[in-house]
Amino acid sequence: MPLILASASPRRRELLAQLALGNPNFGFEILPADIDESHQAGETPQQFVSRLAEEKAAAGLALWRGNPEHQQGSDTLVLGSDTLVLGSDTIVVLGDRILGKPVDKADACAMLKSLSGRSHQVMTAVALTDGKRTEAALVVTQVYFCDLSDADIQAYVASGEPMDKAGAYGIQGLGGSFVAKIEGSYSAVVGLPMAETRSLLHKAGCL
Repeated sequence: MPLILASASPRRRELLAQLALGNPNFGFEILPADIDESHQAGETPQQFVSRLAEEKAAAGLALWRGNPEHQQGSDTLVLGSDTLVLGSDTIVVLGDRILGKPVDKADACAMLKSLSGRSHQVMTAVALTDGKRTEAALVVTQVYFCDLSDADIQAYVASGEPMDKAGAYGIQGLGGSFVAKIEGSYSAVVGLPMAETRSLLHKAGCL
């Protein structure tokens, strides 16, 4: 079944591609969808990240349907209810604070300092929609950080890696050296919970 990933994240693209397991019939298109990611008053972190994943999926479908190149009979995907769009979002939660992407280096340093020597939650939601029905899953992983020195933080921020990542670190990159252990899904911390995504795609007939 035609599938679109509504994300520009190379990490999500790589993880989704791994679900093929060599199946030549599994493929997907990339169509990044931008939405307003502002937190709404009264939303819990779980509600917030789940809403963003569902809105990204819906926005990706709207973009696809609004593109004149994606019309019935094209050489790529076929427009219609058989087109499925996958959206996902990841947030870092420390206590009652949601840590998004840092706005600058000082913000990144402050986030990393707050995570040092403590545990936090990484919440990743994934949603699959055809415009009529949406199926979603939420995965929460507990992440434990080592104690970080100011020199550790400064060197990591200078690498540039934290600047486009929620919580100012990437577990799959240099930031992985700060993680003492996790309880839950590693792939969800990277950006796409593979077991849950695989289940959604199986249910929809994509795998």
